[in-house]
Formats: sequence, structure tokens, C-alpha cells
Amino acid sequence: MNAKTALILLLLALATVFALICVLLTRPRAPGACPQQPPEEEEEEEAADGGRSLVFADLTPEELAQVVRYLRGSLGVPLADASHANPSDNFIASALRFLDAGGARPPREALAVLYFGGQAEPNVTEYVVGPLPAPTYHRDVTVQKYGGKVPYHRRPALPAEYKQTAAFFRSKVFPAAPSFMRQVMEYDGTSLAAVTAAPRGFRSGDRLSWFVLFQNVSGFFLHPVGLEVLVDHGSLDPAQWAVSGVFYNGQYYRDMAELESAYVQGGVRVEKVRKAPRDGDFSSMKPRAPAAAAFPLHYEPQGPRYSVRSNRVVFRGWSFAFGMSAQTGVRLFDVRHAGERVAYELSVQEALSVYGSNCPGGMSTRYMDGSFGIGRYASPLVRGVDCPYAATYVDTHALHEGPSPSRRKGTLCIFEQNLGTPLRRHYSNLQSLYYGGLVNTALVLRSITTVGNYDYVWDFIFYQNGVIEAKAQATGYASSSFFHGDGLRYGNRVGEHALGTIHTHFVNYKVDLDVGGVKNSLVAHDMAFEVARAPWNPEQQIERPRLTERVLDTEDQAAFRLRSQVPRYIFFAANGRNKWGHQRGYRIQIVSFAGDHMPEASSMERAISWARYALAVTRRKEEEPTSTSVYNQNDPWTPTVAFADFIDNETITNEDLVAWITAGFLHIPHAEDVPNTATVGNSVGFLLRPYNYYALDPSIDSPDGVFFTSEQDVTACAVNPVACLPQAASCLPTFPPFTYEGFQNL
Repeated sequence: MNAKTALILLLLALATVFALICVLLTRPRAPGACPQQPPEEEEEEEAADGGRSLVFADLTPEELAQVVRYLRGSLGVPLADASHANPSDNFIASALRFLDAGGARPPREALAVLYFGGQAEPNVTEYVVGPLPAPTYHRDVTVQKYGGKVPYHRRPALPAEYKQTAAFFRSKVFPAAPSFMRQVMEYDGTSLAAVTAAPRGFRSGDRLSWFVLFQNVSGFFLHPVGLEVLVDHGSLDPAQWAVSGVFYNGQYYRDMAELESAYVQGGVRVEKVRKAPRDGDFSSMKPRAPAAAAFPLHYEPQGPRYSVRSNRVVFRGWSFAFGMSAQTGVRLFDVRHAGERVAYELSVQEALSVYGSNCPGGMSTRYMDGSFGIGRYASPLVRGVDCPYAATYVDTHALHEGPSPSRRKGTLCIFEQNLGTPLRRHYSNLQSLYYGGLVNTALVLRSITTVGNYDYVWDFIFYQNGVIEAKAQATGYASSSFFHGDGLRYGNRVGEHALGTIHTHFVNYKVDLDVGGVKNSLVAHDMAFEVARAPWNPEQQIERPRLTERVLDTEDQAAFRLRSQVPRYIFFAANGRNKWGHQRGYRIQIVSFAGDHMPEASSMERAISWARYALAVTRRKEEEPTSTSVYNQNDPWTPTVAFADFIDNETITNEDLVAWITAGFLHIPHAEDVPNTATVGNSVGFLLRPYNYYALDPSIDSPDGVFFTSEQDVTACAVNPVACLPQAASCLPTFPPFTYEGFQNL
């Protein structure tokens, strides 16, 4: 361990006290099923770890409960249950685990986020509470982190606030236009669903939200009814909330009463929407074809070749600790290959979507999903669809909207995947005759989060040749606006009244590499053509590519704008060298099809300024742990964290460095996005690839390698292990019964 501090974010914007812990679900094996053979390599790695990974372990339910009890007895103010709290109450908004990984084993501490709505100056305050499991102290760290108290209007909305908003619609909004609601909307008290836009207004202090109305049917995101309502819910007293504007079918009104008056007088351009059946009709995900032959299955004939112990995974020379952040989802720490640390931290920072539309809700939407909680909305995984049926599934525990944690079954999965291609191979039919190859299997750690309409598949993938891949795939429902007027300027029509609205997706990652040690430099290799005379025939010229090299000395040089040309070989370089005299390195290779970033002239752009850059490398600082903040969503005009400020031209030569990577894609929804957007073609991320880090490809040491010559008996197991597969794979796995508890504890 070095002197770095591990800040394990378990922050949830939409919960009371929230954290996640990991519980391993052991896969049951029936008698006579395929045998399990734990690899000796993994056992040796486990012993060598010495409990180091537990430094990064998430809080246990008992620790979370102790934090709640301690705060309720120590702060000197009454704390309400957030599930029923009013905005003016004091209550615990979230909890996160925070610890120092340097030197001796540190005390375990929690970071508790409290909403103080019942004070003269309402604010959000963050406390460190410790030591766990029996806390005896707390200290306010808000000023240290943010330079002052967090203004109350920046707080992420809690479920209670949305419930109060729903009650406001039922009691105040809809009754103000009875004829319109009954005759046009055919509203019966439950037939409409609402989606909120964000951010909420145009300037700091605003809390005005557009709510877009849809038919309350399956896949309601594709069933807009044309009505959108702007609600001012800035007051801490819900009785003071008010409607600030109404939109219907291209027309704007002051409030619902004005809409009602215009409708009664025949002044409203009505577009009657056919009432959809409860299953949503075209938006239904119910298969249109009956079940047929079973699809191919993944299984391990001799049991898993990886191990999971607590929060630590070991596989084929790889080892890492994992945790779940309620704010950002899965994150990895202390990632090692062949016993040497490659990365200190790999984590998602934010997922951003910026929408266009000719309706107010759509055109004002810039969702920062971390504010809602990427990890908070990690959904229970379905065996055989979301992950291979026989994968290892990991439970998580959430403490939110109540004093006791609840378990969510199988929200993480871990499995080894055969990609069906060779990792490397060669067939020699010249000179000597032989074949050599290695099947491409990789370990996958996956979670899937459903934030509103979108589902994101988050993968961290570990290959046998020392490569790490981080991949984000988007699926779920495309959001839609009511089709009217010049709507085709902002997307494609995907239903009778549904416009699939153009939008961008951006995902930001934190990549804290330690290549051959903590101190690294950033080096760029690329190519250029040079013209030379042929040495054997000087009258002729040759255009030949040559290698170019540049050391990027400062943060400004290492900040590559979204549309700029990132060097094709850019790598973190160690001080040490490999057998051939080259600096040992790990290369960053980005996979992205990003749309355009928001113009920097925008008043809210600084809140998402990380998206300016495809890649930015900065010096690692304790005061710069994340590229954004959950408070940025509701006050992007005065961002709590502005990533652009991280880049201040400091030297980055032989320093502890962090790479901030942004990948994304432009999405123009089309007919084939109905009912759902498919993951194929909507996958972005990056790869970390060893670059002169080793003397040769480390996968040569894989026991999966195959080599035989023309003179050998290729059917002999001793020569060719693939020849033994008919026997080794003759057993069939006994799969556990299918269960799913994803609809419990919602």
C-alpha cells in the first residue's frame, strides 16, 4: 500500500442512509454435477493478500445501523425518517465509507450526509463518523471539502419529495382543469405517469421542475400525452408550491386554470391520444413469438477458475478488490497482475445525457445520473439473460428510507467468459508445420443499473494478456416527447404521438494507474511518414512511417478536447524499464463515438466540464477525488465541483497521476429502438493495455494454450488438451432453480 487515501463513495441522493455491502451467493452443486477444482494459483493469491482487500470493503449492515443510532443520539437535533420527511425536517440523507489505505490498518469511518431543513439557514452538512463498528466521534468536513456549507437548494431530491409532488398534482394541479383532464386526458386518478426533467430552472437557487405526463402503461416512456407542467417546489413548505407554467401540444399557458379556460372556450388545439392498453401495445416487451429451442448456455465443466472471497476476486494472475458506490456504482481498487499493482482505482464518475426537443421538458433535460444514484439503482440480475446462468451472483444491502438495511438479491455478477475467438493464434504452413493458439477467455465483473428509462450495463473485463477493459452498454427505453410542429428537427417519429428525441450519452471514468510504482509520466507515441532515398538505389525515394515520441509535461498538454486527436499510443510510463530497455507502460485506448459537448458559453457547462475532454491526466490530489458532485445536478450554475479547475498546468512528469476518461455516443432514436434500445452498437469505454510492460505476452503462461506440430498425434490429450474436451466436458452442470426477487423491497 502507498500513502493514498481510498475514498469509497457510497452516496445516494434518493435515500435516507444508504450503503452497499457485498454478500457472495455460493452456487449450489448437486451430487454428480461437474466437479469443482479450485486452482492452486488462486489459493496462493488469497494467502498472499493477508486481508489487504478488506481495507476497501463496504460497510456492513451492522455498521450502518450503528452510524444511524450514533447520529440520532449525538447531534442534539431531532432526525426525521427520510421516507416521510418534509423538506423542512432534519434527516440523514446518505452514508458512505471513507478510509485511509496508507500505513497501518486505519479505523473504519463513515461519511454521513445530513439535510438540515429545520434550521434558520437550511443546508446540507457532511460528517465523518467513527470508529466503526462502535462510533464515538463525528466531525464536520463540509467546509474542508467544499469551502462552506452546501446550500439547501442543491440537495438531490428524495423519494419523499417526489411523493409530495405526486400529491400536489392530485390535489392542486389536476383539479384546476377538470374538463380538460376528464375529456382530453381521460384522467381517472391513476391513468397518468410523470417524469421529471433536470436541472431545475435557470439560475442558482431555482427549484422549478418540468414534469412530463405519459399514459401509465407498460413502457410509458413512449406514450406522451402532450401535457407538461412546470412546478415551483422551492419552498420548504409543500403547501406553498405552485404551478409556474403549463405546456400542451405546442402551446404555453400560465397555469392549469388558464388551460382550462382556453379549452372550455374552444381555444385549445386538441390532439386526442388513443388510449393504450395496460400492456402498452407497441411498447410492450412481452415476446411476440412463443418459446422455442433453448439458447446456447455457458458453463464450466470443472467448476469456476476464479475465486471470490469477501470483496476480493482472483483470476489467472489478476486480483482486485471491489465495492459498490451508491452514487457511481461498481468500483475497483488495488488491481494487480502477476502480483504487481497496475491500478489503484478504476471507477465510473458520472453518466450524462443531454436532450433536444421542441417540448420544454425534453429541451431542458441534462440528466447527471450520479445525482440520482447509479449504484442506488443497480437492479437485480436475471440469470441466463443479464449474466450467464451459472455466474457467481453477489447480493448488496441498502439502508435507505428506514433504519434497517434491506437486501437486494444478485445485483452484481462475476463470471469467466469464453469469447468464442482466439486471443492469439498462428497456423504455419511454411517451413515448419504447426499450430499454436490460445482461447480468449476473460473474467467479467458486471452490474446493470436502471436510472429512469435507461439501463446501463457496466462491465470490467480482465484478459489473460494483462489487458483490462471497461465497457458501458446502453439499453432500456428511449425517452420521447410529444410529436408536434417541427418535431422532426429533434429526432425521429417512433409512434403516432411519440418523437424519439436526439440526445447524447457521456460516461466519465477515473483511472488511477500505478505502473511500476506510484510515480509515472505520460508519454505519447504515434506515427509520421518520412521521405527517404532508397539506400540501395538513391535515385528512388521511399515513404516510410516512423515512430514519433513526446513526453507530455503538464496538465494542459495532457488535456485532450473531445474532438481533438488523442495520440494513438498514449501511456503511463514507469521509471523502470523492461528487458529490452523500454520504459514499462500501460496504454490507454478509448472506444467512443461521442456527440458534441455542450457549448462552453452555456451557464451550466462548468458543472459537466469533464465532458470537454476525451482524456485528461492530472496530478492525483486528495482534494480532487471525483470529477463531479451529486450537488451539481440541481445547481449546475454554481457547481460544487468543476472539473475544469483541476487542469491548472501543473507538471505531471514523474508524479502520481490520474487519467479521467470520457466516452460516449450520439443517439438519434429510430423505429428499431422500439420497444427497447439494443446494446449492440451502443457500447463505449476504454482498454488498458500493457505496452512494453513485460518482456513478452504474459498469456504465454496460460495453461489454456494449445500447440502441436504435423509430426504429433493431435488426438492425444498430453499433446493437445482440446482433444480431452469430449471427456472433460461430458458432465452437465446442475443449475440452481431459477428465482428472482427483483420486485421485493422496492
